Amino acid sequence: MKLIARLRSIHACTSLREIIGPLQSRSFQPDFVPRDPNAKPKRYKYPAVYEPYGPRAPPSDKIVQLAERIAALPPEERRQIGPTLREILRHPNLKQISVEGMDLGAMGGAGGGPAKAEEKKAEKTAFDVKLEKFDAAAKIKVIKEVRSFTSLGLKEAKDLVEKVPAILKQGVTKEEANEIIEKIKAAGGVAVME
Repeated sequence: MKLIARLRSIHACTSLREIIGPLQSRSFQPDFVPRDPNAKPKRYKYPAVYEPYGPRAPPSDKIVQLAERIAALPPEERRQIGPTLREILRHPNLKQISVEGMDLGAMGGAGGGPAKAEEKKAEKTAFDVKLEKFDAAAKIKVIKEVRSFTSLGLKEAKDLVEKVPAILKQGVTKEEANEIIEKIKAAGGVAVME
């Protein structure tokens, strides 16, 4: 009975194929009309300066006078214009982007000197936990502990533990770093906070 139903479904499929015809296909054909080979290229007029919002009207005399008065102010008074305008116009304060932990390379404020380095040490709130060494007999326990506070799989955690010294977790609070160090110590490893 099942065989008959199966044969009917196969027969229905073949008849359907006959009705529809072969699968539709499209060969690679150009969708455009080829241009006239004798036609000359069009010349477009480009503006000297790109204005995304179109041409602007020149500033009024009042604006020019205001700009000249601002330019004549001493630098310390000019620095007060931005915050004062922000306050009067009720614009939100722009938040500074933290670059702590980023490698800025050549851009990274070469004029900072040792004063900035001391300031950075004083306000350090994020720490890295580094695995220094571990007891060979306790390797499996250390791997299990590493997996417990990271989102690594077994293979990734094993590879991380085997390439000691390695940073286990970055950017954690001091309390969390101390907690991780204690767990690693209990498992048979030595971890430090940087």
